[in-house]
Amino acid sequence: MAAMSAPALVPPTARPRAVSNWLLTLCALIFVMVVVGGITRLTESGLSITEWKPITGAIPPLTQAQWQHQFELYQRIPEYQQLNRGMTLDEFKNIFFWEWAHRQLGRVIGLVALLPLVWFAAKKAIPRGYGWRTGIIFLLVCVQGAIGWWMVASGLTERTDVSHVRLAVHLLTALVILSFTLWTALDLRSEGAVPRKVPTLGLWAFAALFVQLLFGAYVAGLDAGYAFDTWPLMGDELYPAAAPWLEPFVRNFVDNPVTVQFVHRWWAWVVLVFAVVLARKVRPSSRRHSIALHSAIGAQILLGIWTLLSGVKLHVAVAHQATAVLVVASFVAAIHRLAVPGRVTERAAPLVPSTAEGL
Repeated sequence: MAAMSAPALVPPTARPRAVSNWLLTLCALIFVMVVVGGITRLTESGLSITEWKPITGAIPPLTQAQWQHQFELYQRIPEYQQLNRGMTLDEFKNIFFWEWAHRQLGRVIGLVALLPLVWFAAKKAIPRGYGWRTGIIFLLVCVQGAIGWWMVASGLTERTDVSHVRLAVHLLTALVILSFTLWTALDLRSEGAVPRKVPTLGLWAFAALFVQLLFGAYVAGLDAGYAFDTWPLMGDELYPAAAPWLEPFVRNFVDNPVTVQFVHRWWAWVVLVFAVVLARKVRPSSRRHSIALHSAIGAQILLGIWTLLSGVKLHVAVAHQATAVLVVASFVAAIHRLAVPGRVTERAAPLVPSTAEGL
């Protein structure tokens, strides 16, 4: 009887594989976005565009007069007046490019999140139980654009850089969107496209990883990677006794570059423990998920150490940030592999074999 009622609960036009492919494409674009965002931050390019024009801003300056106007706007902010006074127009064009490319990618991601969503919805190709999820993904992408401007705005009046707290919100939101999108895509590819519940181990692993990513964002925002370029000790000590200490105590875990770098160094090993446990748990059912998780976390720790020892060389630091995204993806994939199907309801009905096929 249940098998007879399933087709009535699922639109015969549902195409879970196609919707999953769209979401995986979105994940790939978010990966590129985070990498370009890292380059933008490391090259101090984020404040080169001082206006937020979501539509007209897609067109870069085309004439000498337009370039001069953008440069004059930049010359009004503290970063130029206190740090970059004397910068030439050609030097300005270099930093402008990265911020423009970052924003342009944001526009592309917005279109990729919206247009296929509208098309799939019109064709009734989204399986039941996934319409609200894909809608939330689009809304999160829109919110992320607003967060990006909120971050930039923090560095336009009184500061010579953006708020590291706002930068952390911006980066973590991107990674939350990536995780939610990837989980949804994997749900759609699972047997029957039945949504899966995050296991308890997965929740703890995500929490540990979130803490590490948060402190990684603080390290980037505070330029804390430059505080000490030695490893495993910070100079000659585990924690430098002469380092300044902020009051109240909790501020050190947000605003003190030395403390932030210290936590980011050593919390990595907590994340490593979770990664090893997850890899061992998932290995019996999927050796490739286990290998991917081991590889991503191992490469990330080595790149983190290399970033410090290199004095935060651009290509090393960018590779470190890019690999962080791969770590997040490998955690999501491994945890999803361990997850169990949730309760099937009319809102999230399983697909019958005839509708489970993709393109």
